[in-house]
Amino acid sequence: MNQKEYWNQVSATKEFTTPFHITEFEKYVGKDARILDVGCGYGRTLQELHELEFRHLAGIDFSKGMIERGRAQFPCLDLRVQETEKIDFPDESMDAVLLFAVLTCIWEDSDQKALVREIERVLKPGGVLYVNDFLINQDERNKKRYTEYAPRYGTYGVFELPEGAVLRHHDEAWIQNLLSGFETLRYEHLSFTTMNGNRSNGFYFLGKKVSVRPC
Repeated sequence: MNQKEYWNQVSATKEFTTPFHITEFEKYVGKDARILDVGCGYGRTLQELHELEFRHLAGIDFSKGMIERGRAQFPCLDLRVQETEKIDFPDESMDAVLLFAVLTCIWEDSDQKALVREIERVLKPGGVLYVNDFLINQDERNKKRYTEYAPRYGTYGVFELPEGAVLRHHDEAWIQNLLSGFETLRYEHLSFTTMNGNRSNGFYFLGKKVSVRPC
């Protein structure tokens, strides 16, 4: 089963739980901002913003099932199926981008880099990126599965769920490298409840797009 098939299969039942620090977000992003949620799932984060009277909102996800659920549950939202790796919005068209527990679903370094480059492309100069995701854990259950799947995927932290999804928990140095095109506004360690009800190390990041990437 590939990733898209998995998320379509579970789209009606999975509830996402990673928190949105919306008070911190509002310090940097105004109500008139154009906001894109990349990997929006069924739109629960955009709905939070809509209820706070943010109105220029859009969400994309490669799972048709998730988008169909979101359109039924939150009909006021602009939710779209993402058909290609290229984000279907013009250069420098967004004031802010959200990336909630999306990197965990992309296990390859090159694919994560390509996504971040696309996000940089659609963000205006000085635009804001909000990311939350999962970090490496040190408990025995996680260490065992990281070790088991590292030879197959070439990265410690990648693992398979019994139901078929491939997920990744991240080394902190990799996250810092991946997001080096953004000036850090806020970075904070968190502990998340996963979609399967377990606890995991995580983080949230707020950053501002810089005009020139560091070498």
